[in-house]
Amino acid sequence: MDQIFTPWRMEWVSRQDWKEISDGCVFCEIYKKGKDREFGVIAEDEYTYVVLNNYPYNPGHVMVIPKEHVGSPTELNEEMLVSHSRLKVRALKALETAFSPQGFNTGLNLGKGSGGSINEHMHTHIVPRWEGDTNFMPILSDTKIVVEGMLETYRKLHAAFAKQEGVENKGEEKSIWVSE
Repeated sequence: MDQIFTPWRMEWVSRQDWKEISDGCVFCEIYKKGKDREFGVIAEDEYTYVVLNNYPYNPGHVMVIPKEHVGSPTELNEEMLVSHSRLKVRALKALETAFSPQGFNTGLNLGKGSGGSINEHMHTHIVPRWEGDTNFMPILSDTKIVVEGMLETYRKLHAAFAKQEGVENKGEEKSIWVSE
């Protein structure tokens, strides 16, 4: 078996595992901990937050998550739906600013049959994509190479969100607050 070394990822993988945060739902607890950078929370508003994906497909892979524990968009009230949509758009703009991708994959995994690893709390994935970003590694060795460390991704996206109008920058260690 070939080994691929990525020592810059050690800081990320050695932190407290998200599944150890709580006995309950990890998504309900992440934004409550007040350690935004440690848990990858980049931006938030009253009802929704944006967090780096703990197991990214590509640099900049984020999730937009309602603070309310719901399994489907059908369970969100109108204010929460607007909040979720607004932060998805802001995340796309921040990703465009920070990474200049050539496209995006976005979507929800709803319910156990969807194949998502956390199906009891709705979340929208946003994955930046570039032409040719799929290479031989996943095909030949079931290995995905992510070319950037999570902390560098956090810094880039934090700065890109902060450039948007209607954003209160709470500093590098805290998520930014997004208003209308």
